[in-house]
Amino acid sequence: MSYQFAKLSLEQENLVPIYQRKWRNIALSTQRVDRTKAAEAVKEVYAFCGLATPEVVFCESPYEAMSKALPSCENFIIPSLVQRLLQLRLRILKLFPAQARYYQDPIAIQRPDNINVHIHTTLYYQFLSYMKSLEQQLNTDLGYLVELEIEVNLSALYHQLQNELGKQYDSNFIPVATFCSYCSWLEFWKSALNYTAHQELLQLFQSLAKSCGWIFPYKRVAVVCDRPTKLCFDSSNRLHAEGETAIEFADGYNLYAYHGITLPEKYGKLHPQQWQAQWLLQEDNAELRRVLIQGIGYARIIEQLQASELDRYREYTLLKIENDVDIEPIYLLKMTCPSTGYIHVLRVPPNVQSAQEAITWANWGIAPAEFSMQT
Repeated sequence: MSYQFAKLSLEQENLVPIYQRKWRNIALSTQRVDRTKAAEAVKEVYAFCGLATPEVVFCESPYEAMSKALPSCENFIIPSLVQRLLQLRLRILKLFPAQARYYQDPIAIQRPDNINVHIHTTLYYQFLSYMKSLEQQLNTDLGYLVELEIEVNLSALYHQLQNELGKQYDSNFIPVATFCSYCSWLEFWKSALNYTAHQELLQLFQSLAKSCGWIFPYKRVAVVCDRPTKLCFDSSNRLHAEGETAIEFADGYNLYAYHGITLPEKYGKLHPQQWQAQWLLQEDNAELRRVLIQGIGYARIIEQLQASELDRYREYTLLKIENDVDIEPIYLLKMTCPSTGYIHVLRVPPNVQSAQEAITWANWGIAPAEFSMQT
């Protein structure tokens, strides 16, 4: 049967976000994985992609996968010859401890990630083939509607794992949101457009999306992570919680996050209303300082640190903290952005005499007038 209309109706287009919300909720599910169904789904996708059936290993969280499960599966991941060479290298390095410090990672060889790429590529092109077939039947372009990303921002979790565990395995995983993105469109085309071809692909994606968390696929082994037991996001779909963890897994692994930025426990366990301005003077990490400033607010910062105004230059104000909270006096350069009204504060040396001198120091020796001309 051939459809002759050239554009989807407004009613049909309005159904798109409904299916996206449905599958986003599935992507953010905190229900425990059914391991029997998950193993079947993983084996099905391997078979669909022309790969041999893998050994399926389960773990409670991506942290456990990257710190325990994957290292224990090295014999499945790295060819035996490569393993023997690595073991030989380690024995040699033990004989030369002075040189060994230059080889911090005992598994320095790049792990094969072509299975991940192969699965992604195979599924993506099958999806495109599905869409092109549907376009021909509908005689219309569906590309303007297709956004393959379900908005699930777990970058804070990814970066936390990367910081804690290095880069051994972190690039070789497939998050469940990938499958949910495909499902949202495949189900929309089936239900809203009455397109019933290629149902094997839809069933495969649905099985993966509903049964699995993160998947670490390799040639002979696939490690499947359980879903988190808790997930909290802000309105921009970034990991976020105030005074509590933003994500938790059954094995106890968790993290605190503030609008997508990972927080150490000492900050995250407290509500921003309990954060102290003095922490700004102790925190070396610029990104965390920005989070603290955002959470504390400048009214409390100035109040708690007892800042007095020393000098002004245009939108800049030189302030001094009267509290004896550090070895040296605390001088701050406050800049109010003319276009946005945002306030930025930078600590400057205590020997600066004016706002212009503080600006020059902040701009690496470039005076305000000269800096303005260069920009």
